[in-house]
Amino acid sequence: MSRFTAAVVQAASVAFDTPATLAKLHRLVAEAAGKGARLAVFPEAFLTGYPRGLDFGARVGSRTPQGRDDFRRYFEGAIDVPGPETERIGDAARAHAMHLVVGVIERDGGTLYCTALFFGPDGRLLGKHRKLMPTAMERLIWGFGDGSTLPVLDTEVGRLGAVICWENYMPLLRMSLYAKGIQLYCAPTADDRPTWLPTMQHIAVEGRCFVLSANQFALRRDYPEDYDAIQGADPDTVMCKGGSSIVSPFGEVLAGPCWGEEAILTAEIDLGEIARGKFDLDVAGHYARPDVFQLHVDERPRAAVVTRRDPADGSASSREQGARGAASSARGGRPGDASSDPEDG
Repeated sequence: MSRFTAAVVQAASVAFDTPATLAKLHRLVAEAAGKGARLAVFPEAFLTGYPRGLDFGARVGSRTPQGRDDFRRYFEGAIDVPGPETERIGDAARAHAMHLVVGVIERDGGTLYCTALFFGPDGRLLGKHRKLMPTAMERLIWGFGDGSTLPVLDTEVGRLGAVICWENYMPLLRMSLYAKGIQLYCAPTADDRPTWLPTMQHIAVEGRCFVLSANQFALRRDYPEDYDAIQGADPDTVMCKGGSSIVSPFGEVLAGPCWGEEAILTAEIDLGEIARGKFDLDVAGHYARPDVFQLHVDERPRAAVVTRRDPADGSASSREQGARGAASSARGGRPGDASSDPEDG
């Protein structure tokens, strides 16, 4: 499919309310489909909320009981991947024959991850990307992803991948995806500063790819009344201004940036523009200098606990198998492909 319509969804979560946010996602996917979209990108942490303005009661050397309870509520609103919530997102994709990229807060054991999920038009969960580098206070509430979830997926609409918010300022991460031939570079974000758009334009030109960036437009009323954010309690306070956009491989802004309202932005994607751009700039090909610079990427999953058993004793524990299978699937491999060697753990 060389030409199709893509959408970025600028909308707020119903913070900490997973069922209500899923219902809103279904409505927004239907609206995007009504605009002819075959791909829709949702913001960072859309399911179920970017906890803007919370400090979780943290100070150097201490944490407050209220902050721990804030984290408990955030933890309870997170989702398992895969799980019943991913099934619901898949239902929306399947109902409208649409590819979806959705920012979620993923729960794995006792840790939360900021994750982007990829769904096919048949509703299948195709893979995921866990944010490698949470920024500043995010490191208190989110774990770090590893190299096992850096997919660029072959889909009907093109080669699809995602980089979340300030990961986009990691040039080596970008280079790893350029080398995989990314065409549809999705950038779910929480950055609503005016500097974000030129960042997206730079990446589009650098990678000769389409960049689709989705951010939330959120008001204080989109959060619970007892949400103790530094922005206060006025329901009309703007928590996030938006700024979503779609940019071509030549840096042309095809849609957006949109500020101050919820919106679904659409643009026609012509994948032929990528080859036109690669004619004079392919940073992972003819414009590279591997004799001078090389990037080495470690895509092995990094588990805290690796269990080894005598081969006669059967397979490893179900928890280890599940973690490795998910990591392998996110890379496009088959569950069970991961090595049992501790160096691969």
